[in-house]
Amino acid sequence: MDKIIEQMKQDLALANYAKDTQKRYLEAARELVERSGGGPVETISRQQVRAFAEAVVSRSLSASWQGNQLAGIRFLYRKTLGQPEMVSFITWPKRHSPVPTILSPDEVRALLSAIGNPRLQAIAMVMYGAGLRISETLILEVGDIDGGRGVIRVRHGKGDKAREAKLSESLYQWLREYWRRERPPLPYLFASRQTGKVPGRRTVRKALVLAAKEAGVKKHVTPHVLRHSFATHLLEHGTNLRVVGALLGHASIKTTVRYARVTEKLVRETPSPLDLLPQPRR
Repeated sequence: MDKIIEQMKQDLALANYAKDTQKRYLEAARELVERSGGGPVETISRQQVRAFAEAVVSRSLSASWQGNQLAGIRFLYRKTLGQPEMVSFITWPKRHSPVPTILSPDEVRALLSAIGNPRLQAIAMVMYGAGLRISETLILEVGDIDGGRGVIRVRHGKGDKAREAKLSESLYQWLREYWRRERPPLPYLFASRQTGKVPGRRTVRKALVLAAKEAGVKKHVTPHVLRHSFATHLLEHGTNLRVVGALLGHASIKTTVRYARVTEKLVRETPSPLDLLPQPRR
């Protein structure tokens, strides 16, 4: 491995970037090296960096993927090499913000009931019942469930930030029953007794797709759809937007606002300014 890429790996770890982010940034740096002829990083010209950035933006992939590629290159030159002028031309691709897919309460109920595996069902319950990301859910340890205080300790959220998520009484009782039946090996809450490992993300995603088909849910269900539904259902029941953002672990209220535009109940119940005017004579 190129010594500069190895140094970048150490710099990312020291900066406490999430492991997934470190992996994506390093992949971007390696691809830059490969596309530039495979030589040492120091020999790559600014024009080659520009050509790589243009190729990234031209690919018909998500703005999120493009952003990660460009951010990886920026980190390499700004932080590891100390050459910010090499990437001063980089601008971020405009991110399309689609309306999130939301399940109705009846669809959530049918989906959860259709998951036959108790461990996968409990995972889905946590993602919907507490609004956790799949990455946060799979690494939960038994000690993270605090029934006395009614919280779930999320030790490694996005950006490796810790927070406390809500543990409702119904979810707590569900997890207690799951624990009684499955007795997963410590420390992880969702570890298999046979392998001692937690299920992979692909396994969880596949289980949700199959359960949706079994339940007759026509929407494409992913782990994040359960999180979206958690946030939207809270808003529809009158929970303050900032409280929802805190439960989700959002760093900015702007991230949470996107859920406000998909709450059908709020749309229905919000009066039109026309309704507030005195009715004209006919």
